Amino acid sequence: MKTTLIILLLSLQFHVSCAVGEDQVFRAGAAKVDVTPQDLPVIVNGGMLERRIEEINDPLFARAVVLDDGETIIAIVLVDSCMMPRELLDRAKRLASQATGLPTNRILVSATHCHSAPSVFSCLGSSVDVRYAAFLPGRIAAAIEQAYKNLEPARIGWAMGRDDLHVATRRWMMTEGVAPTNRFGGTRNDRAQMHPGYKNAKAIRETGLEDPEIPVISLQAVDGRQIAVMCAYSLHYVGAPNISADYFGIFEAILEAKLASGDASKPAIAMLANGTSGDTYLRDYKRDSARKTDRQSVAEAVSAAALKAFETIEYQDWVPLAMEEKELELDVRFPTDEEVAEATDYVKPWADRKPKTSEEVYALETIILSKMPKTRHIQLQAIGIGSLGIVGIPNEVFAETGLNIKKYSPFKTTYSISLANGAFGYIPPPEQHVLGGYTTWRARSSCLEVYAEPKIKFEVLKMLERVKLQRPAINQ
Repeated sequence: MKTTLIILLLSLQFHVSCAVGEDQVFRAGAAKVDVTPQDLPVIVNGGMLERRIEEINDPLFARAVVLDDGETIIAIVLVDSCMMPRELLDRAKRLASQATGLPTNRILVSATHCHSAPSVFSCLGSSVDVRYAAFLPGRIAAAIEQAYKNLEPARIGWAMGRDDLHVATRRWMMTEGVAPTNRFGGTRNDRAQMHPGYKNAKAIRETGLEDPEIPVISLQAVDGRQIAVMCAYSLHYVGAPNISADYFGIFEAILEAKLASGDASKPAIAMLANGTSGDTYLRDYKRDSARKTDRQSVAEAVSAAALKAFETIEYQDWVPLAMEEKELELDVRFPTDEEVAEATDYVKPWADRKPKTSEEVYALETIILSKMPKTRHIQLQAIGIGSLGIVGIPNEVFAETGLNIKKYSPFKTTYSISLANGAFGYIPPPEQHVLGGYTTWRARSSCLEVYAEPKIKFEVLKMLERVKLQRPAINQ
């Protein structure tokens, strides 16, 4: 009798789960909108000092995908930008919500982190380009609105690619006294150094890990036409002449050409998010320094790996969607009164001009930070797409953090998107703070508390658990 009851219950669950899938229609829409600056010269950030650029090498885009399972609608947007402040993205989301009815807490917007795009975020020695900052939110909203209008019945599938060659740890522990210590960075006797050079005898070991995986999410119309493909890779950036989308744009162009249907009115949209690359770069300092590492060759290699994974994808006609957003308040590593006084004296002789050296930059950052709030409010997001989990974190996340999120996620497949919904700087694991180095130096753009990383990691894992519980049993 007991065995019969169990069989009946399992059969009932199976029929209910199947009915959920049969009754729902999965839809997807995609779009890209040009966000290349219209007024030149334009300020570019991403370096220690400010640059004003009058040349455009290749166009910049905001690329959006909207997904709808019949009950929940979400949008994911990638923008060719170094980093974008939460206030700007909140404005873009409000504009998109007014145009589509899509709730703002169902929209994820992330910067690719190319270091060759106009500045909309005051960072180190760079100011905001005010004209471009006023221009960008409306363009982001337009991409979401167009993707929403392009919604159509679709099928979805995903796979995981891999490229080990173009990710390596850029932070190394050095012999004592070798790594530079920033006088105004809030650290002492640093042991970690970025980019120590190839086979440096004073470089002891790498301080972190790498994540070479490339998630590939494919969205196709019911007739097999490619709507979009969403990918991510944990490479910080490659480097490009300004203005440029760097290797992200070349990668996307390669995939869009390969997956084009021939109907110019319905182009395939490719997207490459920045994964967890806070401490990684493309040069492996244990290997041969002669290896080619330009943006074209890197884009070709990473896109080839993504396309290889693409060929293995198995599609589903319907999957459930779920999304959660949480605001987290974190403390700031605030300068002491003594540090502020020292920086103030240092800045006085040149207070009427822009900083010219990294020491001047961080002295000015100390003063600016001292006048700002002592906490920050950041937005975290978790998305469930069938058995796939996605995390959005508004920071430059270390690879180790992303790997731990993957390891402990309740989803079969998980990946993280960095610089999503804001830009609140590096979040090194606590033990990395002890080693010092650039990614631990304190500035208004990167100042969260030493224990920000475990707090963020803990919250997003809890969010993934809750998101999974919202979904039907068919895809558990």
